[in-house]
Amino acid sequence: MSTITTAQQVTTPSVRVARKTLWLHGLGATVAASAVVTALAAVSSAAGVSFETDGSPIPILGFAQLTAVFSLIGVAMAAVMARVARRPRRTFVVTTVVLTVVSLVPDVTFGFDAASAIVLMLLHVVAAAIVIPVLARRLAR
Repeated sequence: MSTITTAQQVTTPSVRVARKTLWLHGLGATVAASAVVTALAAVSSAAGVSFETDGSPIPILGFAQLTAVFSLIGVAMAAVMARVARRPRRTFVVTTVVLTVVSLVPDVTFGFDAASAIVLMLLHVVAAAIVIPVLARRLAR
């Protein structure tokens, strides 16, 4: 005879499905954010915005790579918060908004010209605006 209660039987599969959809939607948001940020960086570069600091430019594919890495870190954070936070959605949104604001600091301090710094900050906000809502919608209130 099984020792699993009815409540466990009902919640365990739904938790598994929720985790799977969180990761799947997170991966989709990561791909979308990476593509959009890279496209905007390429358009900005073609329009004359220089992404150079200390004489070396940021390669266009670097935008895709860094967006993907930090977006996946966000997905992992959402997965952890889904398990341990009392209010996962609120905790995730507050944390990621603060981290997005903090991510703007290097754009102003690394010696970029004004146009480059503004575009870089906008790219951070665009990536966050794509990834954060997708993940937040999949977290419990």
